[in-house]
Order: sequence, then structure tokens, then C-alpha cells
Amino acid sequence: MKKHFFLFVLAILQLAVVVGQKIVPSASPESAGFSAERLKRIDHEMNDWIEKGWMQGGTALIIRNGKIVYYKAAGYNDLDSRTPMQKEHIFRIASQTKAITSVAIMILFEEGKLLLDDPVSKYIPAFKKQQVLDKFNPSDTTYTTTPAKKEITIRELLTHTSGLGYAQIGSKEANAIYAKHDLTAGLGVQEDKLLDAMNRLAKLPLMHQPGEKWTYGLNTDLLGCLVEVISGMSLDEFFRKRIFEPLGMKDTYFIVPKEKATRLANLYREDSTGKLVKATGNMLNGKTITPNYPLEVSTYYSGGAGLSSTIYDYAVFLQMLLNNGMYNGKRILSRNAVRMMTMNQIGDLSRGDDKFGLGFQVVTERGSARTPAQAGTFSWGGAFATSYWVDPKEKMVMLFYRQLQNTTKGEVVEKFRALTYAAIND
Repeated sequence: MKKHFFLFVLAILQLAVVVGQKIVPSASPESAGFSAERLKRIDHEMNDWIEKGWMQGGTALIIRNGKIVYYKAAGYNDLDSRTPMQKEHIFRIASQTKAITSVAIMILFEEGKLLLDDPVSKYIPAFKKQQVLDKFNPSDTTYTTTPAKKEITIRELLTHTSGLGYAQIGSKEANAIYAKHDLTAGLGVQEDKLLDAMNRLAKLPLMHQPGEKWTYGLNTDLLGCLVEVISGMSLDEFFRKRIFEPLGMKDTYFIVPKEKATRLANLYREDSTGKLVKATGNMLNGKTITPNYPLEVSTYYSGGAGLSSTIYDYAVFLQMLLNNGMYNGKRILSRNAVRMMTMNQIGDLSRGDDKFGLGFQVVTERGSARTPAQAGTFSWGGAFATSYWVDPKEKMVMLFYRQLQNTTKGEVVEKFRALTYAAIND
């Protein structure tokens, strides 16, 4: 009888982790199945990368079974003054915004406000009768088109299979065509409105027929616009009311408030010799964007790139997804919505060894042979050197944040992931 009661209690505790576990400090790494000794390797390696000049500083956070097993900052926020990097620093998370926008769309889906296979034109009519790029002349950026075989859908935006390209950071064709119509990657925009920009985008050719390829593009900026059109709120307001406030995310913003401006981490870049220097302007296809863009007032909310956040805030968001849509008693999505988001949604389309869900890269069985990540792990990152992974089988959330522009030392990301998995000890 006692044995059965113990098993019942254990099942209840395990269920709590699944449906709403709040992140808490662990009594020890061992209590969450980690080796304290092996975690020290992360300390050593991060300090080594800083010593080598591969990064000025950074933060790392590892959570398992809802317990924090590693949460540290290393190095410097300012190399000249040797001001330390702090865990509470706010980072430009760029494309990590995409996951939050994708969750916003799924919230509207679960409220019956949209269907994933709805054509985008149902909500933004300019997207009817689109054209697809046929031939492009790089000498004068002229082009010819052919009609799209079908209308693009919300699902294709979530999976990056719509045919939309990226402005400023995309293919040479997309960069040139979008630049002529003043379309951007979404950062530092002052004199434009999101709906106006998306209406201009609608009149330009898709890079390929809808649904036929995976192409990273302005899909999630368009999703953000759909959230605004369908909900009647700005994306900033929708995020705050429907996601950030329920989850207790108090340090995630499109525009970092003045009282928190000093917490915005400095952005560095590598000069021609490989030395780290402060970035004074982020060049995106000929346009300079100041690193202070998160402090500049704007009403152009880029669902693909616009947010800044702390590593802890974003971990709360990821823990909610690991908990099947619930965190600390607040349900954001149903478990089936999370299941849909984190499974293969692109069929046999090529994405290397892995696949793509509704807003996330998803590790396959084949992909898991190449890394320690279990099949089903979902992830993405941001252009300024921020990365995250969620491994449902290990019940683990991992984040590694730096602030670097165009770094050539991407290997440290995979090394951090390898060090994390190597410390699992159960």
C-alpha cells in the first residue's frame, strides 16, 4: 500500500512538471540529474573564450525539470572599463522574437479567430493574385514574373515556405527588389507603418512558388501584422497583455524603457584583425542601424526581429512551451497547440538533417545522430549571437547569450551545447 501511495505521489509531481512547473533554483545540480564537476567545464570554457577574445562576455542558463542548474554571467559588458557582464543584462534577441510571434498566432488560432490554412489575403487583401520571380537581371535589378499557383497561407508563413524572402539579409534578388520599395529586416524603423510595409511587400514577387521550398524571410513580420489586424491591438500590446504579463516576463520589450536603458548590453563586432570592438552601427545591406535601436521610440513592431530581453525572461517563455503551454498556473496554449508547433510541418522539404515546425527548427532522429540533442528538440536563435534549445525528452531548457555582430566564432555555440549535455549525470 505504501509503495502504491509513493508511486501516486511521484506521478502527481511529474505531472506538475508537465503542466505548469515554475522555474526554481535547484538545491544542487545533482538534484536535477547534473554533475556539478562537469558543469565547471562551462565556466572554464567561457573564461577561455573571453581570454582568447572570441566574446567579450555572455550569460548562460540551464534548466532541467524546472530547476535551475546553471545560471551565470561571465566576462565583460565593456572591455575598456572592464565592467562585468551581469545576468540581468538585456540582450537584443532579434530572431528569437519569431517564436513569440508564432505563439501569438497560435493563441488567435485557439480562440477561433483564424485557421492556419487561411489565405493571408483573407485578412490583408493586397496578398491576392501574387506573382513569383521568374528571371532577375542583377545589372539593373529588373525582373520578370509568373503567376503564383496558389495563395500563401498563415501556415506557410509559420513554416517559412511561403516564398517571401528577407530584406537586407536575404538573397541578392530579395535584397535588391525589397530595397527599391523601402522594405527592411524590421530593425530601427522610424518613418513607416507595419501594415503599409506589408502592403508594399504583397505587390512584390515571391522568391518561389508557395509551399515548394523553405526560405527564411519576412514571414514572421507579416505574421505580426496579422496579429495586429485580427486582434485590433498593436503587437506590442498583444505581447504584453497575452504573453508577457501572464508569464511574469518583466524585462522583454520592443522599446526598452529609459529606467532600464543602462541594462542594455553593449554590442561588439570583430574588426579586420579579428579583435573585438564596440559596434557603432549595424550595417544591413547599405543601411546603418544604431546599436541603440532598442531605446528608440517607434510604433513599427517587427514580429521577426524587434524584441530585447533577459536570458531569464526568455527562459520562462521556453519553460511554458516545455510545460505544454502552461507556466505557474497560467495557460497560454493548449498542449496540442505546442505539439503542432514543435513537430515537422514541412514534410519532405529539405532542411538538412532537421525539419521545421510552426516557428522552430526541430531535431529529427537523423539530426540527433549529429549532436547530443534528443529528437524533438526545438530551437532557434538571434542575429546578435543569442541561442536557445528546448529538449522535451530531457525536460531541459538551455540558453546561451552573447552580443556580437557577425561573429566568426560560431563554434562556441555548439561547444556550449556539447558541454551542457555532457554534464547530465542520471
